[in-house]
Amino acid sequence: MKIQGINHLTFSVTNLEASIAFYRDVLEGTLLVRGEKTAYFDLQGVWLALNVQEDILRTEVAYSYTHIAFTVDEQDFPAYVQRLQQLGVTIREGRPRNEAEAQSVYFTDPDGHLFEFHTGTREQRIQYYKDEKKLMTFYI
Repeated sequence: MKIQGINHLTFSVTNLEASIAFYRDVLEGTLLVRGEKTAYFDLQGVWLALNVQEDILRTEVAYSYTHIAFTVDEQDFPAYVQRLQQLGVTIREGRPRNEAEAQSVYFTDPDGHLFEFHTGTREQRIQYYKDEKKLMTFYI
């Protein structure tokens, strides 16, 4: 028995129209279905669902590092940052990095969910930790 992969991602949102615009325009998702309180997207092969939940606290999410990162090409990175700025997306300050860790920009959707555009790979990150001789245990 083994988990086969991610089935879908779901985010609670307060304003369905604003969220649809964000996931369509910023993350380049394809809107598949829209209901009164839900919307489904194809996000580069991942099923993403939005569900309206207006009466929940959202104040703590702004302090969390929990996020979803999307891979972008190094050469396209400046254009992605510029597009976020042009669309008026809230860009959050990321954690300190050095050049070996590649480039990242962190940003939020209208409800404060955190996302990242990142140019590095998992293999590069693991090699960085090995090269820097960080106190980590490697299983690969």
